[in-house]
Amino acid sequence: MTNTKTVLPTEHCETCPAFTQLEQMGIKVGDFDRVIALAGNPNTGKSTLFNALTGLKQHTGNWPGKTVTRAEGGFEFNKMRYKLVDLPGTYSLLSASQDEEVARDFILFGQPSCTIVVCDATSLERNLNLVLQVMEITEHVVVAINLMDEAKRKGLEVDARSLSRDLGIPAIAITARTGDGIHTLLGAVADVIEGNIVTKPLRVHGTPEFQKAVNELVPMIEQMAPGIPNARWLAIRLLDGDARVQKALSTGELGDIVSRQQRADVQFSGKMSVEGRQ
Repeated sequence: MTNTKTVLPTEHCETCPAFTQLEQMGIKVGDFDRVIALAGNPNTGKSTLFNALTGLKQHTGNWPGKTVTRAEGGFEFNKMRYKLVDLPGTYSLLSASQDEEVARDFILFGQPSCTIVVCDATSLERNLNLVLQVMEITEHVVVAINLMDEAKRKGLEVDARSLSRDLGIPAIAITARTGDGIHTLLGAVADVIEGNIVTKPLRVHGTPEFQKAVNELVPMIEQMAPGIPNARWLAIRLLDGDARVQKALSTGELGDIVSRQQRADVQFSGKMSVEGRQ
């Protein structure tokens, strides 16, 4: 599998497409080398991990045009500066709510360097639905199996190594509340971004008829919305009868979104200096 990396330049540049896409989403990107998305179901300890990583280096606001709250912060790890964007807690990326739409659009269009999906070690089966959906959009994914202390208290054993093998992406056991495993998690994130770990996400292949339909739709979508980051995922959503995606394609809205995100004439927000934590 070809390994591609999303690398953000270390200097602030108004013409860089990656910066432009993020700034259009209201993300303050200045003075950072990498952008990390933090996703997860509600009540998985996602906010605890966000706070543990960013400390007081945080900023909150609303996503452009939404009432949904956005939290972002920064930290430093192995001499690299990371912007961490805490996505709304959601069970799905099927865009049935504003929260789901915001999370999906940021992972798909914002193209973060890596997405950390936080899971509850005591409810892995329920949480893995979101993990699989994120892996359909991007290869740069790391699973943080949180609340390992709670799992141990309940007599549950979680085999992170086997889960990582089965999913084709790193799965790291952590307890965000105490900081256990966080250094290992960040190491895995850095390795995925730099290509030291080549992920092979588990994805639905379906029947030969399904694959044929996806392969036929992908070039059509790419023609209708040039520059779209993941036409395969959109093709699957169309086959699943996603009315929102159908409307976006038929009205040209999707093409407008891609075009708007790639514009260079954006207003850059103020920079946020971050010393972060090691």
